[in-house]
Amino acid sequence: MSFLSPFARAASARLRNSVFTSTSRRAFHTVPSTKPRFARPSLLWGAAAAILSTSALIGLGPVIHLDSPDVQPPEETMLDPATSIAFPTVMRIPSKIKIPTMPLVGLGVRTVSFLGLKVYSIGFYADLDNPDLKIPLDMNPDEKAEYIVRNCACVIRIVPTRTTSYAHLRDAFMRAMQQRIALAKKKGTLSEDDAQAIGSPMRKLKSLFPNSPLTKHTPLDIYLSAPTPGHPRVLVFRDLGAIESDWVATEFVLHYFEGAGPSPPLKQTVLKRLESFEK
Repeated sequence: MSFLSPFARAASARLRNSVFTSTSRRAFHTVPSTKPRFARPSLLWGAAAAILSTSALIGLGPVIHLDSPDVQPPEETMLDPATSIAFPTVMRIPSKIKIPTMPLVGLGVRTVSFLGLKVYSIGFYADLDNPDLKIPLDMNPDEKAEYIVRNCACVIRIVPTRTTSYAHLRDAFMRAMQQRIALAKKKGTLSEDDAQAIGSPMRKLKSLFPNSPLTKHTPLDIYLSAPTPGHPRVLVFRDLGAIESDWVATEFVLHYFEGAGPSPPLKQTVLKRLESFEK
């Protein structure tokens, strides 16, 4: 498992595998667990080259190996009270180059309201220890959430309560993004030229998902890279691929905090966590 350091080769090597693992430290009210309910020792990222920011790749040797320890320490988890699905309180990607450790900021269930079905649980992780993250003191929790998404690395973890399909998730994601486009046009923050420019990454997003099932309690991790001057942000879907687009990548994560969001409990727990958060 390796990455080629020059950005041009990194773009063509997205099908190489790397290792994404979760470890943890104490945060929130935790539930110790020596055998996570659905976590795997390692998760292969089909587009993992995109995880590493371009600035981190420049100047390194031709090959970078990610650490893949055989023995993982017991991980602490937090349960979604609505589904009893466990989330690690800290998500960490071991590597010889620095990739941020991200604490769990909040979690909640996605419910189909007219049926009352609990579809999946969602966890939101963010690089709150990023030294470049300077949150103005006068921001309210909603503004803090948007500022964090726009300015640091984040992960959305989706864990289905029952077996579903990637196609079902794809359709939901595409509807959400079309709503974001319409909202941005209405606000005047997305011009027609900009809308045309994001056409290609939107088509790429739609094409990522296979016609196969996503089994019960199998996590789908979606990584948003930190902003890097001169390069677009990257949205990586574990095992599926990556999208390179500042607008699409950022707005995809922001839609979880627009209005009530897909999961009101997720937004509520995130905003509660951020009420007293200062940086």
